[in-house]
Amino acid sequence: MSYYNIKKEEWDKTLEKLLLSYNIFASISNEYSQDYELLTPATIPAISYNKPKPVTPLKSFYLPVKENVTSTREAEKPRIILGAPNCDIEALCLLDEIYLDEIFDDLFYRHRRENTITISSDCFGIQEHCHCQSYNIKPYSTKNADLAIILNNGSIILRVNTAKGESFLNEIDGIKPISDDSIISFIDSQHKETEAQLLLSNKGLPDFQTTGILINGSGGDIWKKYSSNCVSCGACTTICPTCSCFLLIDKPGFHKVKQMDACQYPGFERVAGGEDVLHEISVRFRNRYMCKYIWKPRKYKSLSCTGCGRCIEACIGKINKNELFMELAK
Repeated sequence: MSYYNIKKEEWDKTLEKLLLSYNIFASISNEYSQDYELLTPATIPAISYNKPKPVTPLKSFYLPVKENVTSTREAEKPRIILGAPNCDIEALCLLDEIYLDEIFDDLFYRHRRENTITISSDCFGIQEHCHCQSYNIKPYSTKNADLAIILNNGSIILRVNTAKGESFLNEIDGIKPISDDSIISFIDSQHKETEAQLLLSNKGLPDFQTTGILINGSGGDIWKKYSSNCVSCGACTTICPTCSCFLLIDKPGFHKVKQMDACQYPGFERVAGGEDVLHEISVRFRNRYMCKYIWKPRKYKSLSCTGCGRCIEACIGKINKNELFMELAK
C-alpha cells in the first residue's frame, strides 16, 4: 500500500478547486447525526474524518430510490464521495456482482460507478452497533475504494487502493509520498485499537457463516418472538447497504420506473391470485435473514451483511438482530 501526505489547509484548497470539475459529497457531522452533504466552499471545514458512520448507506449514490429508466439522461459531472466507511465499501462488492453481471449488466449503475471516485475513511473508534470485525471485515479499506483518507496532526494522509485512485492523485498539487515510518505505525496502531474495540463490543456474536447455519436450523418460536415488535416499515431493508430489491413500474407513454422495494413490506410476494407466502409477519421477518445469510451466499462471493448496524439503529420496534443471533447461538 502507498501512502501520501498533504497539509490540511492545502487539502481544503484542493477540494475547493475540485468543486469546479466534480460534484463532491462528503460526510459531515452536526449536533444530531452524521451524513453526506453536497460540498460547498463554506462546508469544507466541517467535513468529518475517521468517525463512523454516515446515516445514509453508500448504495444510495448508485441505486436511487426511484428513477425513470427509459427517460433521456443529461450529462452528469463526475463526482467524488468522501468519507465512506469500509462496511459500505464492502457492500459495493455485492452490488457490483449483481448489477455488473456480464449477462445482465445495469447500464445506469455502471455509469455511476465509472463516474465516481470513492474515498473511504478509516474508522478510528466505533458506534454502539458496529460489528464489521465479527464478519472479518476491517474498519478500514485496502481495496475497492479508490483512496482511503486519514486526518492526523493537521495533515491529510491518503492511502492508494486502486489505479483510479493513483491517477486521481495527479490532480492534487503539493501531495508527497510518505517516508516517515512513525506515521505508518500510528495508522497501524489506530487500526488495531479499533479492531480490538469491535471484538470486545461484540463478544459472543457468531461469525457470518455460523449465523447462516443457526438461522437455517432455527425453529419458528424465536422469529415470532423478535418479529412481535415489527411494524413492517421496511426501514431495516431500505437503509441496508446491500439490500437492493426493486419494482419496475409501467407508466403512461411506455415509461418504466425503477423503484426501491423491501421484503418486509406486506404484499412483497403477493401474486395475482392473492396468494402470499410471506403473509405471516414472522415468516416475512425470517425471510430477510434467510436471504442475507443463506441464499445470497450460495450465489455470490461477497457478504450480504457487512456489520454496519444501521438496521438496528433504524428499527422503529427496537429489534436488535445481534441479540437474536446471540440467543440462537446459546
